[in-house]
Amino acid sequence: MLVLFSPPLHAAHPLITDDTGTQGTGRFQLEVNSEFIDNEDGAVDETGGEVAAILSYGVAENIDFILGMPYAWYTVKESGATVAEADGVGDLFFEVKWRFFEYENRGLSVALKPAVSFPTGDEKKGLGNGEISGGGTLLVSKEGVLGKLHLNLGYTRNAYSLDEDDMFLQKDIWHASFAGEINVTADMTGVCNIGLETNPEKGVDDHPAFILGGLIYSVTEDFDIDAGIKWGLNEAETDIAWLTGIVLRF
Repeated sequence: MLVLFSPPLHAAHPLITDDTGTQGTGRFQLEVNSEFIDNEDGAVDETGGEVAAILSYGVAENIDFILGMPYAWYTVKESGATVAEADGVGDLFFEVKWRFFEYENRGLSVALKPAVSFPTGDEKKGLGNGEISGGGTLLVSKEGVLGKLHLNLGYTRNAYSLDEDDMFLQKDIWHASFAGEINVTADMTGVCNIGLETNPEKGVDDHPAFILGGLIYSVTEDFDIDAGIKWGLNEAETDIAWLTGIVLRF
């Protein structure tokens, strides 16, 4: 079931692809994001959701510390009968975003974001790995008159405490995604996103790919609300997911 949820890159929601932007020294950002999924595979129907609270703090103008905690739930039915269900907290994660290159005249910037997750979720319920895992992402952003473009290239090294997970799930996960933001009005931004990552199941050559569209509305300079829809481009990806979130900066 962990496969059904978006990779934890923690971008400007509802985007999966992250940008190089940071909060600035002494500034905070609080995000509360949600995702609701629906996936059908023959007689099997999988539904679920995730809500994540993410706090970012600017330790420098170009460096953020990011701490987040997800809460997830799911139900799996086969021919109408429930065969599995669970809910609870997921794995706590900590990230550092470091924007190390800026070419202001061209609107180009590059950042690195190493990340580590801690086994706070119940691995027996499929809500966590049961071991400390980590990875990193290269972020590239280009800003123009009409909007912004973002590219992510990421790697995650998963560790599993359960023998069956270690036997059937990949430890090395690669991710690539591209996103665009279009300034619709002074307060409204349209977003689109496409991405691909390694299938976490061993021996499967069909890798999950998605496309996403959504809107971000800035109620004030420091308060945003957003919504989006993510579609799977192949059978390895979740059929459809609805995403909503709010962002508060202070």
